[in-house]
Amino acid sequence: MHAADSAPLSIAITTGEPAGVGPELAAAALGQAATRWPTARFTVLGDRGLLQARAGSAANLANERVVIEHLALAVPSQAGKLDAANGRYVLGLLDAAIDGALDGRFDAIVTAPLQKSTINDAGVPFTGHTEYLAERTHTPRVVMMLAGTGERPLRVALATTHLPLKDVSAALSVDGIVETLRIIDHDLRAHFGLAAPRILVTGLNPHAGENGYLGREEIEVIGPALERARAMGIDAPGPYPADTLFQPRYLKDADCVLAMFHDQGLPVLKFATFGEGINVTLGLPIIRTSVDHGTALDLAGTGCADAGSMIAAIDTAVSMASHRRAG
Repeated sequence: MHAADSAPLSIAITTGEPAGVGPELAAAALGQAATRWPTARFTVLGDRGLLQARAGSAANLANERVVIEHLALAVPSQAGKLDAANGRYVLGLLDAAIDGALDGRFDAIVTAPLQKSTINDAGVPFTGHTEYLAERTHTPRVVMMLAGTGERPLRVALATTHLPLKDVSAALSVDGIVETLRIIDHDLRAHFGLAAPRILVTGLNPHAGENGYLGREEIEVIGPALERARAMGIDAPGPYPADTLFQPRYLKDADCVLAMFHDQGLPVLKFATFGEGINVTLGLPIIRTSVDHGTALDLAGTGCADAGSMIAAIDTAVSMASHRRAG
């Protein structure tokens, strides 16, 4: 074994929107670092004073496994109160994590939730973490996948992400769906240790188009894409009606479901896993996981926020980085 292979994994954690729950969730999760993740070391990116003020254990957070990398707030932050003056600070945390992952300093990054409106109000056009990661890493196509936990977790990936519903059909193409399936298949093999992933694919329309009577996307786009993907060796049956696909008898042999749009697959996933689910960006040259919830401004600073999703996101980041290193 090479020395680099035996070195601890290096994981960066952004603390996200300072008025939200991110800082306290990072601190709460990393309170378990010494026992839960013995093969990893962590760098927490955020304002040290904010962490000390917002998270009760933050003053004692730094140890042999956890380093706080101080990036200063633009203005003081109050729990639950958004301030556009800190929009660029939030983006700076993400940039620091991405830069560190690209140059090999970090094996993976875990992102706490941010508030898109704060960044936009600061004068920076921002659609979301997923799109920004793709832009910063010059990745032409990435895939958003949310997942539960456990021995055989429910995973749902998306063919389109943050689009108005009226734009979804036009955004679907044979080439796009094939590339999305290729990314899912590759990353489930490389980062999740699945030797032969099975990806169930939904249709777009009710009843998967009802043989064309309720829409032709299944016939003209999704079906041909699946034929091409299967010819490439990807196990991707479908398209299935989304309203009946999410049943145990269908999911028991599936490693992932590919849904056509955001609110087709994610309500089911979040109903089944909320508080323990995670968000993973597939297709990037770096590993990125995140929580499956937002900034929870109403819970910030109350001590009531549940760190379960953050813990699961760190679990997955460590596991994915281990698989990548072993590969």
